[in-house]
Amino acid sequence: MTSVLHPAVPGDTPASRYRPVSSHLAIAPPVSVVIPAMNEAENLPYVFKTLPAWIHEVVLVDGNSTDDTVRVARDLWPGVKVVEQHGRGKGDALIAGFEAASGDIVVMVDADGSADGNEIVSYVSALVSGADFAKGSRFANGGGTDDMTFVRRLGNWALCTAVNRKFGARYTDLCYGYNAFWRHCLDKIDLDCTGFEVETLMNIRVVKAGLRVQEIPSHEYLRIHGTSNLRAVRDGLRVLRVILRERSNRRELRRQERHSPLLESVRGEVS
Repeated sequence: MTSVLHPAVPGDTPASRYRPVSSHLAIAPPVSVVIPAMNEAENLPYVFKTLPAWIHEVVLVDGNSTDDTVRVARDLWPGVKVVEQHGRGKGDALIAGFEAASGDIVVMVDADGSADGNEIVSYVSALVSGADFAKGSRFANGGGTDDMTFVRRLGNWALCTAVNRKFGARYTDLCYGYNAFWRHCLDKIDLDCTGFEVETLMNIRVVKAGLRVQEIPSHEYLRIHGTSNLRAVRDGLRVLRVILRERSNRRELRRQERHSPLLESVRGEVS
């Protein structure tokens, strides 16, 4: 991918704002990486070692960990911004992290070691090239996963198909937590859920808001230590409820638009 931005030139004040990302890409917007974590002290070394040095900040949202998650994070990244989560659930943690992040670009990364931080450059490249929302996909050409059972894969496909048909999306993956977006997207999607269904809600609302979405092929690795809090049936049902609720809200909005006073007055003038 070719960028219109150029690496910083010493002595040139405007260009000095750019941070080299690779041999062919430099960016000016600060990038914040938000990592929700609960008892992930053993996994954080694997997560942090792949994070690129050029990112602006790391925001760790601690979900009341009982291990050394916070201490390990501070040892690994001395400038890490630690946010204490007061509620429960991944959605609640991400919302708290988004509020604390100061970057123009926000990247969501899981703390279990399943995501490769080196892929962040692909997400950022898509955003600076014109996308509003860069959505990770394990099933786009070039992506993959080592951590999905047949049941989870089937459920993800079924739910993804439902979203595509109901909302006019063209997603190849739905329930994946590796995404990036411009901060202005938060004003348009208004997140209001607390659990693992947060990724689905984001994916639906960016489409409803008419934002430009680009899928990024991503490889999901196995969790390195510990066990996931994800429960396929329970969380699958929560995702389904989100889809049905958003579909119902969309129908209600259309009904209100059809019967709005302004539209009725226009119809009267036309007739």
